[in-house]
Amino acid sequence: MFRLVYASSAVKPFTERELEELLKKNRQKNGMAGITGMLLYKDGKFMQCLEGRKKVVCDLLAKIQADRRHRNMVILLREERVQREFEEWTMGFKKLDSKTALEVLGYSDFLDVSLTSEQFQMNPSKSLQLLLCFRTAKRYPRRD
Repeated sequence: MFRLVYASSAVKPFTERELEELLKKNRQKNGMAGITGMLLYKDGKFMQCLEGRKKVVCDLLAKIQADRRHRNMVILLREERVQREFEEWTMGFKKLDSKTALEVLGYSDFLDVSLTSEQFQMNPSKSLQLLLCFRTAKRYPRRD
């Protein structure tokens, strides 16, 4: 199993409706391709973890990189793993804002940094740590 985490900037901020359409379309595709993961969106920035067979994940990444709605993509983490972290989600999602960040168990100012921050590039494990905060948050259902 292969895991990849990237961060990118939206060319223009996504509306609620655009995010809903993105999720609806891609959850079905990810399920059929055997991809699981988590997508965070905050202040026009994305962070996403993709898990699955390496070729399938890399092919999807190529499509995402070609998507004109993204720019400045940075790969934060690439690794082979024994098991999935997001096995129950074809595309878990959380839109972050100040209010939702405060509701996360163990909140810290770590959630205040930009999803494309150099902090994540210097220490890629922090990106996975952030994504995992939402996998285990009891307030949000695990199934999509």
